[in-house]
Amino acid sequence: MSTQLDREKALALLKEYNESESLINHGLAVSGVMEHFAKLEGEDPDYWGIVGLLHDLDYEKYPEQHCVKVVEILEANDYEKAFINSVVSHGFGLCADVEPTHQMEKILYATDELAGLITACAYMRPSKSVNDLELKSVKKKFKTASFAAGVNREVVTKGAEMAGYSLDELMQETILGMRAVADDIGLGSNEA
Repeated sequence: MSTQLDREKALALLKEYNESESLINHGLAVSGVMEHFAKLEGEDPDYWGIVGLLHDLDYEKYPEQHCVKVVEILEANDYEKAFINSVVSHGFGLCADVEPTHQMEKILYATDELAGLITACAYMRPSKSVNDLELKSVKKKFKTASFAAGVNREVVTKGAEMAGYSLDELMQETILGMRAVADDIGLGSNEA
């Protein structure tokens, strides 16, 4: 029997395996995005959010075993097989063979890289905030391959298709999901 999903325990686990503030913030950003999409899809935002929070759990300590070592870590912490598969599926075709089959997994696959791009876009703004970031800015930067060059645009495009969203819809909803957690990820408004 698995332990009931607990966000505080999940966050503590993320921080146990990741010291990098940017990786922790990325987990929080993707968690916010997943919660947002869960609400759109009529699904459980807490469950989707924790999957998003822990998707890169093993990345900092085990970059060469990303999406592999996480299985062992999550099993040791009593997470269910379906939850673990969902986490692993975000690396499909990159570092994992687990294909995203559920809508949650497809959205995680699509928005993981996109959240990184949106973070980079926000950092380039005078406000350093996602709150005033517009879709047209993200679209422009998405088309500029040299901007945030580590972001795999093919994955974002393929993921949007798999999840049944247009690229514009996926980008807009990801921005909105990140706005919901902007203060937690250091991308909130600089105004008082």
